[in-house]
Amino acid sequence: MELRQLRYLVRTIELGSISQAALDLGIAQSAVSLQIQRLEGELSTRLLQRTASGVIPTDAGRAFLSHAQLALRHAEGAATAARQSRLSGQVSVGLAPTTAGVLGFALIEAMRREYPDIRVHLVEGLSGHLGEMLKGRELDLAVLFDIDQARRWSIEPLLDERLFFVCAADAMPGALPTRFAGLGDTALVLPTHRHGLRRVIDAAFKALELQPTVVAEVDSLTVLMHMVRRGMAASLQPWAALAREQQATPALRWAEIEDAGTARRNLLCSLSEDELSPAAVATRALLRRVVQRLIADGDWRGVKAGHLDSRSVDLGSA
Repeated sequence: MELRQLRYLVRTIELGSISQAALDLGIAQSAVSLQIQRLEGELSTRLLQRTASGVIPTDAGRAFLSHAQLALRHAEGAATAARQSRLSGQVSVGLAPTTAGVLGFALIEAMRREYPDIRVHLVEGLSGHLGEMLKGRELDLAVLFDIDQARRWSIEPLLDERLFFVCAADAMPGALPTRFAGLGDTALVLPTHRHGLRRVIDAAFKALELQPTVVAEVDSLTVLMHMVRRGMAASLQPWAALAREQQATPALRWAEIEDAGTARRNLLCSLSEDELSPAAVATRALLRRVVQRLIADGDWRGVKAGHLDSRSVDLGSA
């Protein structure tokens, strides 16, 4: 007897339909039917009665239902107790300044709620620097944009960030440009070439055979956005940069860039699986869920979540 069999049976009885239960559980109807049939075979009795309008429990099914529900509650409680009692220690997580602005607090808040015995050490820095720290095992995991110098890490696409044209509210009358070709001679303040975002921007301009008008190069996101708010120049940034400017948003205007190939891929990188502690594995899984929630709630705009499986890769020596 398996927990999934109990779960499938309980949901089928609750919804009165195998097809609705399958839809609710996100699995094939045939899989639900098969597992219920196997459960009935093991018990040597029918648990469900098929009717024209769906299914109802037999007398045996009703007798079994309350015990199955209790067993599922006990199993869930046991899993929660095991996680809370076993997972402890410290996990070091690296985030770029833009990423930290939208993800940092949300991750720590979720960790305190779900894994209060795990202490999170959050490091904010440029992607290249965080990569060096991960390589030196000073971090357990990091969200990176550049992995050219990786050795053997577990790497998976986390999300793709579209770029936004951002300027002071009174800097440009009318509609804002949504394509690189529409930027013309617009003065821009951008990160330096050491920054992964700058390489994405330069590649997009080069592909269109355009030359940006860069009046300043600043790697401090705080200083860069202050220049934008003061109307000294516009910028191209992911939405995460705007998330740090919530109190200043009335002073800003922005528009999403529509050009293809202008998204910045965020990669969730961690030490190889055999080097990660259980606490780090749990933190990595929770980070994914927090990102999915932020996207679903509209708190991280202009992004598309990654759907590829994680993998261990060897990208050569640093």
